[in-house]
Formats: sequence, C-alpha cells, structure tokens
Amino acid sequence: MKKPAPVPEIGVISVLRPDAANLKTVADFGFKCAQVSSWDMSLATSETAKALGKASRDLGVRLTAIWGGYSGPLAWNFTRGPVTLGLVPVAYRKRRIEELKRWADFAAEAGAPAVITHCGFLPENMTDPEFELVAVAIQEVAEYCKKLGLGFWFETGQETPVVLLRYIEEIATGNLGINLDPANLIMYGKGNPLDALRVFGKYVRAIHAKDGMPPTEGRHLGAEVKVGTGCVRYPEFIPALLECGFTGDLTIEREIGGDAQIRDIRDTAALLRRLLAKATR
Repeated sequence: MKKPAPVPEIGVISVLRPDAANLKTVADFGFKCAQVSSWDMSLATSETAKALGKASRDLGVRLTAIWGGYSGPLAWNFTRGPVTLGLVPVAYRKRRIEELKRWADFAAEAGAPAVITHCGFLPENMTDPEFELVAVAIQEVAEYCKKLGLGFWFETGQETPVVLLRYIEEIATGNLGINLDPANLIMYGKGNPLDALRVFGKYVRAIHAKDGMPPTEGRHLGAEVKVGTGCVRYPEFIPALLECGFTGDLTIEREIGGDAQIRDIRDTAALLRRLLAKATR
C-alpha cells in the first residue's frame, strides 16, 4: 500500500526580536512552526541566531525559513517598486547580495532550512542585458546558501509565474525554490494562483496563506484581505497544491495589527484545517 503524503503543517509569520521572544507568541497561538522575518540587518547576528535556535528547541516551534529583508529604499507600488526592490536595482545590488548572505549565515546557525526574499521586479526579456546580470546576482546568493546546506526561495508577486520559472531554470543551482504567496500574484496583477501551480508547482517549497484583491488602478497594488474573502479561491487552491506533491508548510500572513489580526489568524488556521481535512480524506 502506498504511504500517504504528509499533510502540510499550519504555521505563522513571526517578526524577529533580539531575544527571540517572538517565538513565544507563536507557541501561545498553538502553532508548531513559523517563518521568521526581519528587515533589520542589525539583528542578523550570531548572538540573535543562537537565541532563536534555542527558543525554537525550547518551545517546540520549528523554523521553516528565515525571511530576510535588506537595506535601502523600498516602495511597494508599481511606480517606485521596480527601481527600489530586491536585487534588480543596480545601486543596491552588491550591498543586498552581501546582506542576504548574512541572513544565510543566520539561518544556518539558527537551524532554519532556507532563506526567502523578494528578488524584485525581475527583467522578463532574456535578451535584455539586465536579465543575465540579475540572474548572476541571484545565483551568487543561491550558491552561498547551497554551501551552507540551505535553500534559497523566491517570494512570488513581482514577476509572472513563467518569468520566475525562467530564472530557476536559467540559474539551475538545484537549491532554488518558491515561497508561493498566492495573494501577491493577484495583488500585483501577475497571475492566477491555480494557473501558477501548473507553471511552477514542482518548485513550490512553502506557502504564504494570505488573500487579496486585484489592482483597480495602475499605480498601486490590490488590497490584502482576510483569507477566504479575496480572489485566491482557497477551496480550489488547497487541493490543487496537494496534487502538485506539495509537502511544505502553510504559513499564515495577515498584514494588519491588533485584535483584528489575532482574530483573522485564528479564523484562517481553522479554515485551513477544514480544507486540508477535506482534501486529504
């Protein structure tokens, strides 16, 4: 009899704190895994990594990845985004390569299996000289991660699925993967999550359980909304994801704060459990 595939575990994004107390909040929610994120390069230290690893072991919260940010300007829109985000802007590329390597060192010391980031609005045309230069930059980070036994995973959103596939195939380091944020595909107007799975499903290593709406004007992203109220269509997305052989984790992300965020995280976890139970019957 064929052994059933493992059911994905539900976790949450947790913003890194110097004392790693953020994982206590994860444990209090009842989650057993978390992606830890930070844009603060001052926290990418051996001391903080050791504290995070210890907290992970002590609390029984598995680290699924480190979501590593970088320094410099950041504009989450369609006007300044292409010239400020990721490894695409030449002015910040060299510095950000080194910063992502620091997050790789951090992940390895903390005990996380991968580094995730937004690589930016990737050039689409393979005859564009910038295509190769950006690919070389991503490759440098990926090879550094590989030497440490880590994956390097693209956060989706700022590129179409086929463009992301193109970079993975072109760079071909063997440790590149995708942290699929299905809401981002919709909010950036870059694709449909169900169709995206047909394009790059075999490279999906992790999921951001988030929902969103398409952009309704040309300068700004669509709105992020509570899971189940947007355009991702989770009752269809979860079974399609499992059909791709996905064995990673579903990491809840809700980009609001306060009591509403806590309520929505709990509601999302309950919805995901129901959908997983139905899909794995």
